[in-house]
Amino acid sequence: MSDVRIGMVSLGCAKNRVDAEMMLYTLKEAGYQIVADPALCDVAIVNTCGFIEDAKQESIGEILELASLKKEGRIKAIIVTGCLAERYQHEVMKELYEADAVIGIGANADIVSVVESVLEKKKVESFPDKLRLPLCGSRIRSTPFYYAYIKIAEGCDNHCTYCAIPMIRGKFRSRPIEEILYEAKQLAAGGVKELILIAQDTTRYGEDLKGEPQLAKLLTELCKIDEVQYIRVLYCYPERITDELIDVFAKEDKILKYIDIPMQHCNDRILKLMNRKGSKESLTALVQKLRERIKGITLRTTVMTGFPTETKEEFEELAEFVKEMKFERLGCFAYSAEEDTPAAKLEGQIDEDTKKHRQELIMELQQDIMAEKAKGFVGKTIEVLCEGFDRYAECFFGRSRADAPEVDGKVFFTAGDQKPKIGDIVKVDITDTLDCDVMGILC
Repeated sequence: MSDVRIGMVSLGCAKNRVDAEMMLYTLKEAGYQIVADPALCDVAIVNTCGFIEDAKQESIGEILELASLKKEGRIKAIIVTGCLAERYQHEVMKELYEADAVIGIGANADIVSVVESVLEKKKVESFPDKLRLPLCGSRIRSTPFYYAYIKIAEGCDNHCTYCAIPMIRGKFRSRPIEEILYEAKQLAAGGVKELILIAQDTTRYGEDLKGEPQLAKLLTELCKIDEVQYIRVLYCYPERITDELIDVFAKEDKILKYIDIPMQHCNDRILKLMNRKGSKESLTALVQKLRERIKGITLRTTVMTGFPTETKEEFEELAEFVKEMKFERLGCFAYSAEEDTPAAKLEGQIDEDTKKHRQELIMELQQDIMAEKAKGFVGKTIEVLCEGFDRYAECFFGRSRADAPEVDGKVFFTAGDQKPKIGDIVKVDITDTLDCDVMGILC
């Protein structure tokens, strides 16, 4: 058994996290010790994000922080992988010479040999075909025991003009349904209560395998796993939400009535420039249909401000759309010009201050909407997945069915003499609000 300690920092999305978990399992099986704190390891791996400028800067900051520990002799080597490494390849080693290895996502399966090389003081740069990225395999989960992400597909074929994901991650490719069901059963047997399905476009799942989307079928099969209590679906593209899929959401109790639909904008001209399908009219109709056919649905979306050539009037149209639709959950990003994307080459790029100001205005609007929606829970009894105890506030906290981990809100509750356990699904009487969150008492 090796006494070499490996630590990992994984940045960005849940899809990247799954890749990190698979690499950690491979390393553990090879005999390495896995430690939670990269500052206490011999070899630190930074699984980077390179989606937008802020994510790149965060990745670079982590590498430089670890580089200072390496300079002090506290760690021996730094390995950089993930989207930033895949996208910029040899530039990363050139600019961040403190890295001992820079590998693309296609080299994730080679992580053991990469670690062996850096321990022998060899510099490594490896960028094999990104389609070599493993889509399945055992992993050391970094999420709490009661929920897990399942990546059902990799890559993207949508080619939105602002997005570099197809360049970084390659073409869309689905995992076989049997493989996903096997993983889900293993996770459920291990105590996972909430399965969270992820892909760059979950609604496209299976199209490359069967010639038509298979998400509805996959969800129906997942619902047959007895131990699973919640199934949450993220990243559903609006134009691919079919009547068949809506019916499955409506009838299956295990599927949370929560749909994450990245819309990005509502103005028809901007949507066309983004290479997004649909229009303001079709997006509005979809929201109405979902609310009519799925009782108690929570709609989450993301929008973007400051896309090239966006006028003041077009931004105001977006703001009015947000007001009218009253999405239960919403995130807003300021446009980031990504190299080699069509949008970055457009004339009419908008200055950073304007983009950020518009972003802030949208989020202020959304805060008011969410605070008002939170008040609507007062007097109701809701299910809450208990996630812990806040010793400063002296109360428990958890998530409702309407809250995805890491991106949405919390439910805070007192329990009297009762002592709910982490991972328990409990009933809470909602008595008050705390900004956009709610507070209550355990039933």
